[in-house]
Amino acid sequence: MAGYRVRAAELGDCQEIMRMIQELAEYEKISDQVKVTAEDLLRDGFGEPAPLFRCLVAECEDENRKKAGPQLVGYALSYPVYSTFKGRSLYLEDIYVTPEYRGKGIGSKLLTAVAESCLSLGCARLQLSVLDWNQTAINFYKSRGAHDMSQEEGWRIFRFLPDDLQRMTSKDADAN
Repeated sequence: MAGYRVRAAELGDCQEIMRMIQELAEYEKISDQVKVTAEDLLRDGFGEPAPLFRCLVAECEDENRKKAGPQLVGYALSYPVYSTFKGRSLYLEDIYVTPEYRGKGIGSKLLTAVAESCLSLGCARLQLSVLDWNQTAINFYKSRGAHDMSQEEGWRIFRFLPDDLQRMTSKDADAN
């Protein structure tokens, strides 16, 4: 019988976290969009002066894998954001569990650990985004009390990409 525990990610976990990021991107059919590397994770999550994100990992000790040691089977990556209306908040960028370990309560453990972190930081809320076709994830979050802001308040998510930022800040933008 396998046991699972959730803990803060460590420097040596970056390669395994990167593996799971790739798996998540494949699932979301956007693997070509992954540009981050394990080195980026190391720098941005564990560097000085302050990490840009927090990461929790789910670790499994499977009887058949004891010789290899603990195995990472999930992660939750979040970072602080600030609301001018509510104050401190936490944004959950990803929560992921390797397919063979789903349905064992690992995702719930990860989400609960993120919620505990959010509360301990004095945050007013935890925010996240879900792809509109990912009904499994939508159901998972709603079953735990999440509010769908796109339906309740009509919020839409927008994004500026590097080319957009360049255009916006170029001298040519002033001419338009």
